[in-house]
Amino acid sequence: MRFNTAKPLKSQAGTSSWGEHFQWIWYPRQGGQHWCCHWRVLGPGHGPALVLLHGFGAASGHWRYIAPKLAAYGWRVFSFDLLGFGDSDQPGLSQGGHLDNSVWGQQTSAFLQEIVQRPAVLVGNSLGGLTALTAAVLRPDQVRAVIAAPLPDPALIQSFPTRRSPQVRRLQRNLLSLLIKLLPLQLIVLFVAQNRLIRLGLQGAYTHCIANDFELQQLISRPVRRATAARALRAMSLGMSLRPRGVTAPALLDRLNNRVPLMLIWGRDDRFVPLAIGQKVIHQHSWIELAVIDACGHCPHDETPDLFLDVLLSWLGRNLTGSEPTGEAQKT
Repeated sequence: MRFNTAKPLKSQAGTSSWGEHFQWIWYPRQGGQHWCCHWRVLGPGHGPALVLLHGFGAASGHWRYIAPKLAAYGWRVFSFDLLGFGDSDQPGLSQGGHLDNSVWGQQTSAFLQEIVQRPAVLVGNSLGGLTALTAAVLRPDQVRAVIAAPLPDPALIQSFPTRRSPQVRRLQRNLLSLLIKLLPLQLIVLFVAQNRLIRLGLQGAYTHCIANDFELQQLISRPVRRATAARALRAMSLGMSLRPRGVTAPALLDRLNNRVPLMLIWGRDDRFVPLAIGQKVIHQHSWIELAVIDACGHCPHDETPDLFLDVLLSWLGRNLTGSEPTGEAQKT
């Protein structure tokens, strides 16, 4: 068996513990290392599938406001913790090698095949948006549509340097690997794990004050305090730094090339990934739509959930045909 369904934990809708919770055992390679991944589901079993993908440092609980609303509209809402985050395993370099969006894209494709078992809409916040795009390129037959809110990738604003010799590339990779391996990430993670620092960092992602949102702070801080957090951060730092050109957002957008509908949702006041990046993307790819939410930062699904839901459902209604929920949300 590739997954187990331990007794589900039913939890209160509208909180970070929404949905029924399960564990899934993912085997990236047949007969190789396997990883335990936390996932959850909410909504009618017959509803069309929609998978929510969280951002960097977050977890599936970050969809606390959106998931129950989508389920009330008739969607079968799935979400899982990306490898290295939330309650999923946190592998290091010696366990699983580098962690980057190609790995998380493969995890998403495996989740669709083994758990969801039908094509689904992918909705991702930040890193989750990049992961959704990656999964759509890997297996477009599994993905009905992609919504990235927003789409982050340094490659979207930094052009690749002119082609270097293999010797120079190898030297640069080795130096970068050495630097990342020597960084005292255990001490850095312990320092960051202090509630005050996490709250300050989180505040940069929101336009409204989150000082009293203790649920949000706990959602982000608890995984950071795990003993394996530093090794996972090292694997991510190295993986994302040394990605091949083919798995950066510009290359993925070129490869997808309108085979799957794609929309970007951006907070106008996003301090982490400025709106200008989204505008540049749609200028280069006219088949992509961009929706902007005013008075909103990096997490529109959590900061302005009602506006986010309106934009999302309106776009899905225009771009998908067949088996979509219609009408108003069911009263609960």
